[in-house]
Amino acid sequence: SGACRCSPTNCWAFPDRRARIAVDEGLTHADRKIDSFDAAHYLDHDPEERPYARMHGHSFAMDVEIAGEPDPKTGWVVDFGDIEQALQGLRDQLDHRLLNEVEGLERPTLENICQWAAARLKTQFPGLRAVKVSRPSNGEMCIYEV
Repeated sequence: SGACRCSPTNCWAFPDRRARIAVDEGLTHADRKIDSFDAAHYLDHDPEERPYARMHGHSFAMDVEIAGEPDPKTGWVVDFGDIEQALQGLRDQLDHRLLNEVEGLERPTLENICQWAAARLKTQFPGLRAVKVSRPSNGEMCIYEV
């Protein structure tokens, strides 16, 4: 189980939409830019006078952090090609979709999108440390620590 730290006003935005791979000690980082995804959703559990109860869309950015020791043979914590392939699989399920219709995202809050992505990435990347999903245009984000 993980924890989610969210803040709509005091956020760490991801204008360059990067997937960050971190070594356990946090001393070495390797960055790779990933594509954002655009999607629509609505949050029908809120009163009708709230604007997010109506269908609307966002551009989202996802930042994935994987920790571990570099492999002595390759020097990598994880192969960037493997991460890119996994993120492409998530984008294929999310991009230009109504998130409410994606299995497991019937309530597509930032918190639930982070948990949904983490559940799919954790099996392939045991060192998954965090998934961060943001909406850079309005400064909202969630960090799900695995």
